[in-house]
Amino acid sequence: MSTRQMDRPSLSPQRMPVRDVFRVGAAGLRTRPTRAGLSALGIAIGIAAMVAVVGISSSSRAELDRRLAAIGTNLLTVSPGQTLSGKTAELPEEAEAMIGRIDSVTGTSAIGAINDIKVYRTDQIPKAQSNGLAVFAARESLKVTVGATMRSGVWLNGITGRYPAAVLGSTTAKRLGIGRADPQEEILIGRHRFTVIGVLNPVALAPELDNAVLMGWDIAADKCGFDQRATTIYTKAPDSRIAAVRKVLAATANPEAPAAVNVSRPSDALAAKLAADATLNALLLGLGAVALLVGGIGVANTMVISVLERRAEIGLRRSLGATRGQVRLQFLTESLLLSLLGGFGGVLLGIAVTTAYAAYQGWPAVVPVWATAGGLVATVLIGGLAGLYPAMRAARLSPTEALATL
Repeated sequence: MSTRQMDRPSLSPQRMPVRDVFRVGAAGLRTRPTRAGLSALGIAIGIAAMVAVVGISSSSRAELDRRLAAIGTNLLTVSPGQTLSGKTAELPEEAEAMIGRIDSVTGTSAIGAINDIKVYRTDQIPKAQSNGLAVFAARESLKVTVGATMRSGVWLNGITGRYPAAVLGSTTAKRLGIGRADPQEEILIGRHRFTVIGVLNPVALAPELDNAVLMGWDIAADKCGFDQRATTIYTKAPDSRIAAVRKVLAATANPEAPAAVNVSRPSDALAAKLAADATLNALLLGLGAVALLVGGIGVANTMVISVLERRAEIGLRRSLGATRGQVRLQFLTESLLLSLLGGFGGVLLGIAVTTAYAAYQGWPAVVPVWATAGGLVATVLIGGLAGLYPAMRAARLSPTEALATL
């Protein structure tokens, strides 16, 4: 090797500054705004679906937590189970009083089902159209014990409990076409007219009351043949003692047959409902992922077509000194920018949908940070994968082959 060849400096391609990389990558989006917008829309729909599903679920859970925090989760429900012969058991008449003697119990109340009695709006309603409403005798302490609130009117007290007065559950009021309590509003229970003195809001921890008509214990025995035997006893205890109370409730309510007593915790049913909601949310997230995949395919398709349409541009840049790596970086950057555009749009759309739906339902709007961050990360991954092949294809074009299209 000659001395001149040894002294000749080696040539290496100059690296593009980061600013130029983004400027060149964004050029393709600026020159084809319609196609870029449609491709970004596909990504945005998938991201918006994922964010909205997570946001609406989180908002619903926040509302449920708020309600449970307001009414408490320290409520236990005692009801008759099954006898050995398979028949429905009965609670002893003294069951409520015995439960109230447990040291850790802070409050009890009860309802008693009144069977074989129908409720009608007026005596002009056909007998077959009873709406399937349940009729219960209720203790005066029931409202406080289960955390019920009044939509209209008043709750039963020591005076109204001895007269034909009734309180309607939220669903019952709708079925009977009664919007609010009124001294002139009457319903027919069996053969007797009762004045509607109150309408309840939905009761989260005692949903059986939503579909019920409630009356005082004394008037139920006097007018409706009620045997004064409780069919459901609600028990409250401190959170720290709720497990211990639960263990002794069955034996306390019915010492002779504790196996014939059911003890449940309404908040456990709410937890099961949340688990079911989580399963549904997983399905919806799957649908959002499919929409996101379709958007990614749209980005890949746009980038492949962009490579085919811009072969002359690629050839010109190569002939002017652009390396394969720089061309590959240009198209990969364009794909990432396109995906990020769709990702930001999808996150904003998902937040807007969640906020609007939560406002409509009266819930607190909650969109977890991980959902928005995860959505943006997903767009980067989708954009990178979708733009990888078109970028490599563009880099493989030789200058002469690309310029032949001019």
